[in-house]
Amino acid sequence: MFVIKDYEAFSYYTQDMERQPFEEVEHTADWALRVWGIDLPDLFKNAAVGMMQLMDAQPAQHEPLVRTIKIEAIDIESLLVAWLEELLFGMEIRSVTYQDTRIHIDGDTALQATIEELPLVSIAKPIKAVTFNELAIRPIQGGLEVTIVFDV
Repeated sequence: MFVIKDYEAFSYYTQDMERQPFEEVEHTADWALRVWGIDLPDLFKNAAVGMMQLMDAQPAQHEPLVRTIKIEAIDIESLLVAWLEELLFGMEIRSVTYQDTRIHIDGDTALQATIEELPLVSIAKPIKAVTFNELAIRPIQGGLEVTIVFDV
């Protein structure tokens, strides 16, 4: 199980407000995003928000539909990829984007999320897939970090 024991180190959100929860990083052929979070649910949420901003996904002004997503995977990195792929699938098949997200992770292999879906108006930069290239969730001072590479 992926556990951070130094909860005092989670202070970067309050002490370093200049740090964004994610940033685009250069990648030779695809797109990459470095994401931070104080814990796994925060990291997964920030990864989803970062991916949608990278795509420039524009929602319609509409009453959101609340949906529950359950995902299982063999490890935490696979769970992150499956989570982001599930969101991409919804964007492509149901033409939705997402706003408020509440995530619960059980161990390193199961996720349950409650998300609010909004109709999708447009995507300026589509993503084909989330890759395992360079993917490793690692502890840092203040929480967790991961670099995610997207196939475009």
